[in-house]
Amino acid sequence: MGNSADATQDQNILQRLIGWRVGAAMEPHPPNDTLMKVQQPFYDLLNKFYFRLEVDGWERVPDETSLVIGVHSGGALTMDAWTLVNAWHVHFEGKRHLHGTAHDVLLATPGLGDYFRAVGVIAANRKSVGAALAQGEDVVVWPGGEVDSMRSWTKRDVATLGGRTGFVKQAIRSGVPILPVATVGGHDTVFVLNEGKWLANALDKVLGLKETLRGSNLPIIAGFPFPIAVEILPAHVPLPAKIRTELLDPIEVDSDPDRVNDKAYVQKIYDQVEAEIQAGMDRLAAKRKLPVLG
Repeated sequence: MGNSADATQDQNILQRLIGWRVGAAMEPHPPNDTLMKVQQPFYDLLNKFYFRLEVDGWERVPDETSLVIGVHSGGALTMDAWTLVNAWHVHFEGKRHLHGTAHDVLLATPGLGDYFRAVGVIAANRKSVGAALAQGEDVVVWPGGEVDSMRSWTKRDVATLGGRTGFVKQAIRSGVPILPVATVGGHDTVFVLNEGKWLANALDKVLGLKETLRGSNLPIIAGFPFPIAVEILPAHVPLPAKIRTELLDPIEVDSDPDRVNDKAYVQKIYDQVEAEIQAGMDRLAAKRKLPVLG
């Protein structure tokens, strides 16, 4: 009984800590201009020489506020997500901001969470995303969450949205189009050997952390500097994989609020978005000649 009570108390403390840290990222704020200017030369070098970033399809971005939907890869450090948000900032010269979204655990992580908030990242939930869209600011969401980012390397070119249709409902509520984004290469920055569902289940029975951490995977990775590691928090330095990204044709949604409860309609839009992203990933993956090197 004592061990169970201690585990419950520890879980409650962890929940409060995460809630307090994430609360600071609930309201959308513009990025810190000074930080953005200071870090940009580093990003320029990183994008040009390390990830050899290619982003196409800028002409497809609607003039109106959009909900950007994509996949993100690479364990706890999804460099294809970071590079997309930075490329958006550069392309629009900081005049049109794209709010990134992040998992509660990442936002609660000391250092990393503070950096995320400073560059305009918000919590990946309905309240935060809805508030940003209502302010006329673009938001990017990766519906697949940890299931997507921590999928096995053998599934690196599979569009994984996790069956989560909330983004379609958000677009309807906010009256904004969905802008799908395809990307490949992010999952070559670290090799996910096993998604670790079995490990997450085993630990959950002892510590009950699944609900607290909002995750079902504890991936086992192979990367640098650890040949083998369990990635709960970032446990690797991303490899210099080539990242290719393409902004796809926007998808208009019905702004009638009643459509939120129309399961068939919501599923239809979800399937369309997933299919478009998968087709884009197939095109981009066909350009790859070698893993990591691209």
